[in-house]
Amino acid sequence: MKPVRFHDAARVELVSEVLHYATISPRLGEGLVAAVEKAAQLASEFPDMGSPYKYGTRRVFPKKFPFSLVYVVRESEVYVLALAPFRRKPGYWRSRKE
Repeated sequence: MKPVRFHDAARVELVSEVLHYATISPRLGEGLVAAVEKAAQLASEFPDMGSPYKYGTRRVFPKKFPFSLVYVVRESEVYVLALAPFRRKPGYWRSRKE
């Protein structure tokens, strides 16, 4: 199992989306947090299981929410680059990989 680390911008995306969903319903906000935690745990336990994606990344999908958790597998960690909404331009997070 590898530790999971979020890029600062990915963490901001997560907080922003949780706040958005929480304004609709506190349970939705909590549900998003739980779904992202489960997706991150899956990536941590089985880093190569995520779907291969663009620019050498992989992604897992938090259940019931329109996002993908985009990450790269490093020697010592799983590095989350984005909580990418399906509706946003693909690859907007590419510069975070550096």
